[in-house]
Amino acid sequence: MTVNHSEERKSSTRKHTALPKAQILIEALPWLVRHNGKTVVVKFGGNAMIDDELKAAFAQDIVFLHQAGIKPVVVHGGGPQISAALDRHGIVSEFKAGLRVTTEDAMDVVRMVLAGHVQRELVGLLNQHGPLAVGLTGEDAHTITATKHQPEIDGELVDIGRVGEITAIDTGAIEALLADGRIPVVSSIARSQDDGDVGHVYNVNADTAAAALAAALGAETLMVLTDVEGLYEDWPNSDEVISRLTASQLEKLLPELSSGMVPKMEGCLHAVRNGVNTARVIDGRVQHSILLEIFTDEGIGTMVVPDETEGDS
Repeated sequence: MTVNHSEERKSSTRKHTALPKAQILIEALPWLVRHNGKTVVVKFGGNAMIDDELKAAFAQDIVFLHQAGIKPVVVHGGGPQISAALDRHGIVSEFKAGLRVTTEDAMDVVRMVLAGHVQRELVGLLNQHGPLAVGLTGEDAHTITATKHQPEIDGELVDIGRVGEITAIDTGAIEALLADGRIPVVSSIARSQDDGDVGHVYNVNADTAAAALAAALGAETLMVLTDVEGLYEDWPNSDEVISRLTASQLEKLLPELSSGMVPKMEGCLHAVRNGVNTARVIDGRVQHSILLEIFTDEGIGTMVVPDETEGDS
């Protein structure tokens, strides 16, 4: 019998080159087991929202989580898209205390952009992989209720229009979608709880909304995509990222953080102090950052854990 050694060598080579794929899958196994059946809330934002390749990779990540037995819930804002739309409508974008001043006219544009454009595009990207995603806003089924938020600036309360402070979360619609095997995609708009304000809505910070939903759902993890690698040790003097810190450690750092990071880290703090096991800030500029953070030993962002937890990073 003639033995074709060339074919044997090719077969051996093929097995060898495939081995790293197997090693990657095996490394993911404990994380798959840990998160199986658990709810993960992901706040979609930053460059990941406006770069086509990053948007496609984000959708792949979310569908991967779903197919791996995890229950992802996506919460999104749309700052860049809102600013562009306001410009087109001749409405000036103004910010106070880090929040967008939202007049009645601006609120109409915000609602249109979030529910009519950003959400539709994201739902469409997810549904390229199957009939999975369903879009809703905080108005739907009273998912998010808010009252008028007036920040304090220089000792005085300031009116910034239709910007809301979350007062209640009803998870019924989201839980029904999850039970039906769907991926809820939630726009950060809230219904008004105020008397005499029937039919009105509020613009709410998407980081805050994601954290409130994660806590109300009893999520395993809150993941916040941003445009930095994570929380820096001593910014701007150092670009060393803090890989893990407790709620108390984070609370001490909050007064020193840049205004853009404050709502993200306050959201993480709220989440882990209200039943969420871990909250993570990760770099949305990195393709497949969600998978890298959840399914690898190293992780790529900053993870916040409750004070009593000594979890893995």
